[in-house]
Amino acid sequence: MEIIIKQDSREASHAAAGVVARLIHEKPNAVIGLATGSTPLVLYRELIRKHKEEGLDFSRVTTFNLDEYIGLEKEHEQSYHTFMWENLFSQINIKAENVHIPDGMVADVSAFCTEYERKIVAAGGIDIQVLGIGSDGHIGFNEYTSSFASRTRIKTLTQRTVKDNARFFGGDKSKVPHHCITMGIGTIMDARMNLLLAFGEGKAKAVADTIEGPVAAIVPSSILQHHPNAKLFVDEAAATQLKLVDYYRWVYEGKPEWQKDA
Repeated sequence: MEIIIKQDSREASHAAAGVVARLIHEKPNAVIGLATGSTPLVLYRELIRKHKEEGLDFSRVTTFNLDEYIGLEKEHEQSYHTFMWENLFSQINIKAENVHIPDGMVADVSAFCTEYERKIVAAGGIDIQVLGIGSDGHIGFNEYTSSFASRTRIKTLTQRTVKDNARFFGGDKSKVPHHCITMGIGTIMDARMNLLLAFGEGKAKAVADTIEGPVAAIVPSSILQHHPNAKLFVDEAAATQLKLVDYYRWVYEGKPEWQKDA
C-alpha cells in the first residue's frame, strides 16, 4: 500500500490522474473501473483536460462503474449513469459500447450481476479501479461486514450512508434509495491496481483505519492492505489521524525518478 499525501484535493487528484493517463498511454485498450460521488470529480476534470489539450485517447478504453442505485432510471438526475455521462464520458472520445454501468431498473438483479462479472472477465479484468471511501470505510457500496470474497450483487445501504448521500437529494433522506447494485470486494481486489481518493477531515478516521488499523470486515477498505498494488491519494486534512504520516511523506518524496508516476 502506497500513501501519497498532497496539500489539497486538487493536487492529489491531479497526481492520481497522472497514474491513469500513464496507463492509457502504455495500454490504449485499458480497462478502468470508475467511481461516482464528489470525490473523483477533480480527477475526471483533469482527465478531460488531458484529452482535450494533450490528446489523451479514450477510443479503445473500456470502463466499468462500481455501483448504481436500485430504482433510479438512467435518466434520473441522481443516477450514476447520468453522473458519469455529464461529468466524464460526454467530454472524452470513449465509445458508448465500451461503457458499463449497473442498471438500477433491471428486472432480474441476480442474473444482471452474474453477467456484469462475466463482462469484466471477458474484457481482460480491470487494470485500475478508482475508489472513493465512505466515512465508515465502505468502498463501492460494500457496507461494513461485507464479505471480502463478495462479488457484484445487491446491497442494502446503511442509515449512515443514506444520511451522507442525502445531500445529493436536496437533503431529503426519504428520497435516497435504500438498495443498490455494487461490485463486491472480491471484484475490487481482482483489479491490478486500486487507486483510492480521500479528502477532508470527515474521512480522516476512515483513512487511518484503512491504512493503520486491523484488517476487518467492519472497515471494508482495510482489505486494501492485502492488495499488491494499492495507491491511496489523500489531502492533508484526510491524513490528520495517521500515526506514521512523516514516514509516508519520506517514502514518497524519496522515490527514484523512474518510479514517480508508476
